[in-house]
Order: sequence, then structure tokens, then C-alpha cells
Amino acid sequence: MQFRIPTPLVQEHEALHSRLVLATKVPGPVGRVANKLAKLMDPHFTKEELFALPPLVLLPALAGGKFSPEMSGVLELTDQLEIELPGMLAEHQKIFGVLQELLAAGETAGDTATCEFAGQLMHHATVEEQVFYPAALLVGHWVKEHTGRT
Repeated sequence: MQFRIPTPLVQEHEALHSRLVLATKVPGPVGRVANKLAKLMDPHFTKEELFALPPLVLLPALAGGKFSPEMSGVLELTDQLEIELPGMLAEHQKIFGVLQELLAAGETAGDTATCEFAGQLMHHATVEEQVFYPAALLVGHWVKEHTGRT
């Protein structure tokens, strides 16, 4: 069974990535800080897209009480997320620090678009920490319970 990231999350990641690419091309401090951010974000987004977000595709089925044995394939992803989560949360802390730098650079430059982007990315990371990651782990726990795995 394929576990694809839900389309709205794919679209959100693509939009954030596109906006980050634009920010890296801004001359001066905004561009320099945006490039620093991109170096942190690229490997982080890759991890999310490999194993943190794909389990979320099962939420509608599981919430509807539907289960099939092939769903157990998601456990490879959720087990990996459980292992990687402390490091991913530490990455978020580094990202938040650079986002503060980006916000300051945007404010100094009078670049409201960059300031708004920094705020959007902070919000996105907070939603990941408080909703997406726990939901993905919950998918794994639910599937383990229903397959008799511990």
C-alpha cells in the first residue's frame, strides 16, 4: 500500500518552499538569512516528506472505523518518526532561531512579505509539532493495536 502525503500538506510544503526560494534571491541580509534557513529546511522537509507526513493519509479511513491489514505497512514510517522525532524537534528549534533572524532582517529592510513569510513558517512548524507529528504517531499506535503488534 502506498502512503502518500495528503494533498493539502503537499501544497503547503510546495508553497513554503517556493516562498523560501524567492527569499534566498533577495539581496542583502534578507537573502543571506534566507539561504541559511534553506540549508536547515531542505533536509528537514525531506524527512517530513519521507516518514512524518505520509501516515496522515490514513486518518480519514481510521476515523471512519475502516482498517485493512495492508495498513500495517505504515508502521515502518511511524516507527521511524518515533526514532527521529527528538532530532526533528531540535531542528525546529534551530529553524525558529533562524526565522527570528529572518524576521529581524525583514523588519530592518521594511520587507513585509518576508516578515509575513517568517510568521507563516513559524505557524507551520508549530502546527507540525502540536498536530501533524502527534497525529502520525497516533496512526502508528492505532495500527499496532489493531494488528496485535507492540
